Order: sequence, then structure tokens, then C-alpha cells
Amino acid sequence: MLVVKRIASIALGAFLTSAGISHLGSNRTEFLAQVPTWLPLNADFVVVASGLVEITLGICLIITTFIFNHLRHKVGLIVAIFFILIFPGNINQYVNGIDAFGLDTDQKRLIRLFFQPLLVVWALWSAGHDLKRNR
Repeated sequence: MLVVKRIASIALGAFLTSAGISHLGSNRTEFLAQVPTWLPLNADFVVVASGLVEITLGICLIITTFIFNHLRHKVGLIVAIFFILIFPGNINQYVNGIDAFGLDTDQKRLIRLFFQPLLVVWALWSAGHDLKRNR
């Protein structure tokens, strides 16, 4: 099971790194659509900053899979918190009916909302957190 968790952690790290890089280039405009309209910060700054954070977190996930294993739990928790912190952007996109990333209907935008909790679970589980409830 450890091998599966490590592969999942590497995959999530690669996904985050790739998404972060696309914040800085090819998908920058698309990501602007996800910045909450109520956020009192420059939207372009938010996109660039969140992209840099994603790149950093992705690299940290990959590195702690191979070395610095004692930090895996902490990195996984930080990634999970990051996914929670960016969730309002997805809600904003749904509530305001903003088209981006092929999410051009309310149904598609609503379905997208259900994937964020899965990313949180993925980050925690792949980093070795026990997600079972103690009864």
C-alpha cells in the first residue's frame, strides 16, 4: 500500500507543479476567472502567487516522497489546506456563472465543486494520514 500512496503523492505533485506552471503562462486568463470577485487583491497577483505556491507544493510532495520522508505528513496537510483555501474560487466561478476551463454550464461548474474534497482526501491519504474514524 505504501508504494500506491507514494505513486499517488508523486502524481499529485506532478499535477500541482503542472497546474502552477500553467498559472504563469498558458492558462493565466482561465485562472483569472476563478479569482473570487470579493477578494480585495489584484486578480493577476492572486493567479501568479497561487501558481508559485502550487509549483512549490508540487515539488515538495515529490521530494518528500523520495527524501525528507519525515515531512510527508506536514506537506500533505499543507496541500490539503491549500485546496480548501482555493475552494472559494471554484464556488465563485459557479455562483457567478463564469466560463473557464471548459466549464461553460452551471451543471459542469457544479460537478467541478465535488472534485475539490477529493483532492483534499488525495493529499492527506497519499501523505500517509489515517483517514479512518476511531470508533
